[in-house]
Amino acid sequence: MNKQQFIKAFAEKAQFTQKDAGIAFEAMAETIVEALKAGEKIQIAGFGTYELKERAAREGINPLTKQKVSIPACKVPTFKFGNSFKDTINQ
Repeated sequence: MNKQQFIKAFAEKAQFTQKDAGIAFEAMAETIVEALKAGEKIQIAGFGTYELKERAAREGINPLTKQKVSIPACKVPTFKFGNSFKDTINQ
């Protein structure tokens, strides 16, 4: 399912127009990005948790040249599904 298919399905379930569903989706995505940039952790009960994790600097190897490459430290967004969501899927 791609973004447009998701928005269409969401619009049908919520009885929104596709335009309104698209606006709601974009607003949700922007809110998540802003909160993560501010260093906040987002916990949505029954769904999951969004947070940023620090990835340390490390050495890697370029597979083409076999030379060592320095990979800088960075922040990585992560999402972990909640147990109740997992239980719903596994039923």
